Amino acid sequence: MVRNCFLSLLGSQLNSFAPVEELEHGVKPIQQDYKWRLVLAYDGTQYAGWQYQQSPPTVQCTVEKALMKATKLERKDLRLVGASRTDTGVHAWGQVAHFFTPVNYENLQDIHAALNGLLPTDIRVREISPASAEFHARFSAKSKIYHYKIYNDTIMDPFQRHFAYHSVYKLNSAVMQEAAKYFVGKHDFSAFANASHNDRVPDPVKHIFRFDVKEMGALLQVEVEGSGFLYRQVRNMVALLLQIGKEAIPPEIVPHILASKDRKELAKYSLLAPPHGLCLVSINYDESHLLPPPDSPANSFGRHHTIRKCKVPFY
Repeated sequence: MVRNCFLSLLGSQLNSFAPVEELEHGVKPIQQDYKWRLVLAYDGTQYAGWQYQQSPPTVQCTVEKALMKATKLERKDLRLVGASRTDTGVHAWGQVAHFFTPVNYENLQDIHAALNGLLPTDIRVREISPASAEFHARFSAKSKIYHYKIYNDTIMDPFQRHFAYHSVYKLNSAVMQEAAKYFVGKHDFSAFANASHNDRVPDPVKHIFRFDVKEMGALLQVEVEGSGFLYRQVRNMVALLLQIGKEAIPPEIVPHILASKDRKELAKYSLLAPPHGLCLVSINYDESHLLPPPDSPANSFGRHHTIRKCKVPFY
């Protein structure tokens, strides 16, 4: 009952002034879509990735259900698009998506609160903002940053078990960093891509801007930024670095495998790294694509609740 009342109040925040078109027998509203950008964080443990499917549940499906309740629109009208199709069990701190509504909002804080109220606690909308017509969550992206966490100690930290891969082998982070440098630059990454169910044939040439291995106590954090990534490319690169870190193979194996352009060549040395250590941290865009359209509401980053102080009666 309380939720229904809240959503009804949310609907009253919509701007009802829509452009009209003159007809012979009167006027009718012209359909004008408004685009909105979401920044999402989620624990991917319980989800079969981002991409929409009903069962098992995916992040996109869950977000769409919340949007449908909050906006009272159908899925086909929302047209939710995510920037990255994270795989089963992969997490995100900075997934970006966009969706459409036929009406404008006077403020975004109410729909922001409504969405987080409707979503399960392992998915959060961190930010909602107006987006220009030119912005596209996926195709406007300049680069994506992923982190892969490895817990490198004899006993696994139970608080890290869902977010870091446990390696009981002592890893040499220096040789891992040396090997990571071979990935930097523009290369054909065919050897590091798994076969995808997507009918679209991706361009195997990707540009890696940086690839770092950072040691933070027992935790090794592999950080990679690139123009884009092939299906399971990051986890395949990390898997090879793990073998190099064990000193089972030398760092110079990386250019050899890259030059082969053959996934079977990589399979001789390493298997795919598990998904739970991987997190999509952020997606970068041209500043011009992030400019809000005219007459749009301010971005919402959530709001703090406050307690109103009662006036103390004077005796």
